Amino acid sequence: MRARCLLMLTAVLALVVSGCAVPADAVDPPVSGVRPAVDVLSGLAKDDSIAALLPPEVRAAGVVKFGSSVGGQPPSAYYADDNRTVLGLDVDVSEAVAKLLGLRIEREVASFETILPSLAGGKYDVGTGNFGVTEARKQTIDFVTYINDGQGFAVRADDTRVPRVDSLVALCGLKVGTGAGTTFEATLEREKHVCGEAGKPAYEVLSFSENAAIYLGLQQRHIDVVMSTINGLRYAAANQPNLRFLGEFKRLDVGFALPKGSPLAPAFQAAVNSLIGSGTYARILDKWGTKDSAIPESLISPPERA
Repeated sequence: MRARCLLMLTAVLALVVSGCAVPADAVDPPVSGVRPAVDVLSGLAKDDSIAALLPPEVRAAGVVKFGSSVGGQPPSAYYADDNRTVLGLDVDVSEAVAKLLGLRIEREVASFETILPSLAGGKYDVGTGNFGVTEARKQTIDFVTYINDGQGFAVRADDTRVPRVDSLVALCGLKVGTGAGTTFEATLEREKHVCGEAGKPAYEVLSFSENAAIYLGLQQRHIDVVMSTINGLRYAAANQPNLRFLGEFKRLDVGFALPKGSPLAPAFQAAVNSLIGSGTYARILDKWGTKDSAIPESLISPPERA
């Protein structure tokens, strides 16, 4: 019940109480540009020419092990009402790629901050969780890109202290909530010096493993600003009360994360590019309200966006 409780808490932004005593009609946020029931995968079948790019042992096994981070809301990855089925853009792109490659995904849900280290340790073949491509991560991880998302900010709608964030100096003196192990956390920690250089008090970084805790902290005024994904914040602002999206801060390519030098990368890249060419990719993004995040071509470990 833990993940289901978090989803309900995120949707209604209630105070934390024991159990999950939330009215049944309050647990599902209104849909804004998201259509989870749309079928975008049923027409896909194995493409032998793309599957031939897989290592022989992977083709023979027919299985690829995924470590996946699952949040509390669309569009990336979240739990359906049964608290077991994982839905979202990450899931649809993954399943579409697997279909073209003739593979079955063996998915294990894991906390965001543990997935990349687990790839290097051989626990998973692939990681998903809206992993942005950065030069630091590329030292130990390869990426096969499939969407362009990035970093953004949100505040309570009744908080007028920060109209937007063009520079992290706008955060000075505030408490900023973000996800543990994310590019957001790394950016905030790396750039803390900007406040001192501007003669202002430093901002405080509060990191959490669960998105629900971040949004609850914001509404309970333990946090002043949220830093998270552009697409996630846009959805949250459209579906949660008293939440205002401040806009984009930095764009990042997002991709499947693989161990450095993984032989799976060329096959995954070819599969994503096939989906782009066939129009299936556009239909997946349309389903999850993320058409503005489309990429023209999948790349393997491209340079980090400036």
